Amino acid sequence: MLRHYPAFVHKDPESDFGVSFPDFPGCVTGDRTPEEAFALAEEALQFHVNGLLEDGAAIPEPMALDAAFALGRTEGALVVALVPVRLPGKAKRINVTIDEHLLTDIDTAAARQGMSRSAFLAEGARRLLGTG
Repeated sequence: MLRHYPAFVHKDPESDFGVSFPDFPGCVTGDRTPEEAFALAEEALQFHVNGLLEDGAAIPEPMALDAAFALGRTEGALVVALVPVRLPGKAKRINVTIDEHLLTDIDTAAARQGMSRSAFLAEGARRLLGTG
């Protein structure tokens, strides 16, 4: 499931450009230019949300932009954007056909990693897709 969260790019006189997320007050990132800062925003937010999920924390629904502005943390924002975050979906059973020797290698590697076959295959797919 894909959610889009508001992000605000700020610039303080003595620092680089920063990005903040009103739904996640502890999540910030930044860089030398607004473009570079915003380029890091998606990665920073996804990393933050993944950490919350690993800790068993609830992930809030995205705040409406008018509600984000009402918080008063947006003063001086140069850019307002919606940053996508991928939340895990429900696991679904599938059937696949695979070479038996490759399957043996997968099972061996998964066991070495302390993972199930399903988790190992899902992790490999995420890495190839560039989403994990």
